[in-house]
Amino acid sequence: MLAVTADDHRSAAPAVPDGPVAVLANPTAGRGRHRGLLPRLLDRLGSAGRPVRLLEARSAEEAEAVCHEAVTEGIGALVSVGGDGTVHRALQAVAGTTVPFGPVPAGTGNDFALDTGFPADPLAAADVIAAALLEGRTSPVDLGRMTGADGTVRWYGAVLAAGFDAIVNERANRMRWPRGPRRYDLAILVELARLRPRRYTLRLDGVSHELDAVLVAVGNGACYGGRMRICPAADLTDGLLDVVVGGRFDRRTLLRVKPRIYAGTHVEHPLVRSFRARTVELSAEGITTYADGERALDLPVTITAVPGAVHLLR
Repeated sequence: MLAVTADDHRSAAPAVPDGPVAVLANPTAGRGRHRGLLPRLLDRLGSAGRPVRLLEARSAEEAEAVCHEAVTEGIGALVSVGGDGTVHRALQAVAGTTVPFGPVPAGTGNDFALDTGFPADPLAAADVIAAALLEGRTSPVDLGRMTGADGTVRWYGAVLAAGFDAIVNERANRMRWPRGPRRYDLAILVELARLRPRRYTLRLDGVSHELDAVLVAVGNGACYGGRMRICPAADLTDGLLDVVVGGRFDRRTLLRVKPRIYAGTHVEHPLVRSFRARTVELSAEGITTYADGERALDLPVTITAVPGAVHLLR
């Protein structure tokens, strides 16, 4: 594995390393609707003429660990089959290295794969990845790197949520009943009843802002939650983070504005403010962030846009 420095990110894409293609597959992604496709996906990836190695993991933590191990052992590429959560685990291993990555969208939310130009159809995405492998072609895109108060570093590809959506996710993850999507729906109802603006401190490239807000998102990409365009102007290749803040919404206003996020028109609301920065320092009391839909770090965190931090097989 070769490390990539910040100065190297905008230079010519590195050659695709020799070695097998490691595949991280989540059979439960998208509620299992693509489970039967996996053998065909592996065949399509194998058409590039390289050995294909399926990584075995029984948990998200194991998935991340086996990806790190595969990169350390010298794989030629890493491919994820699943949604944004599977992408998130894989990115922790390939970010900042020359090991290229290909996301096959097979989850409920496939925001990173679709925002970076991969086909929505899993088989078509596998064909794109195989062709890139065969031709030795990669394309660099940015990632967000977050650093916690204790020095913990995590990477993300799409959006970091640090407001109402993160609070709902945290509530849903603590609940043991009901199971399935209804648990998330119940968590929304509970948190709507408790809705209140929180006081946030934002430092954007060193400039401080004190804000009362209900929604806070730091986007490397535009979408989260299954094509909700929370940061509609975000560009995965501009070396910047887009910060969208929804201010002192009451319940009625939040419920009116929330559907507009799918089209990205919520940013036109007078209570919504948008910013852009290379480095975002974000703090508030009692908030656990969610990145790519996955539980991430407690606030405060520092988020930095890292240009070309991952090389995509496309």
